[in-house]
Amino acid sequence: MFTVYVLFSRQYHKTYTGFTSDLMARLKSHNELGTKDWAIRYRPWEVLITEEYDNKKHAMQREKFLKSGVGREFIHSLIRKKYQD
Repeated sequence: MFTVYVLFSRQYHKTYTGFTSDLMARLKSHNELGTKDWAIRYRPWEVLITEEYDNKKHAMQREKFLKSGVGREFIHSLIRKKYQD
């Protein structure tokens, strides 16, 4: 099973999109363990979206879509809805 995820840093208004077979370990890596990744500069991260896929190919396709212009707009619309003041 693979999870496509989008993380959001409220402090820096940044998103991070990826996929993994172990979401909890990956989230811990982004928030605590990583030392050389782009994502460590924008800690703390919270989970905004998770989607489960049975195979790696479909997870990679969804990740690619979410990183596209249309996908990023979808993500930003969710952020606006969730965090509107």
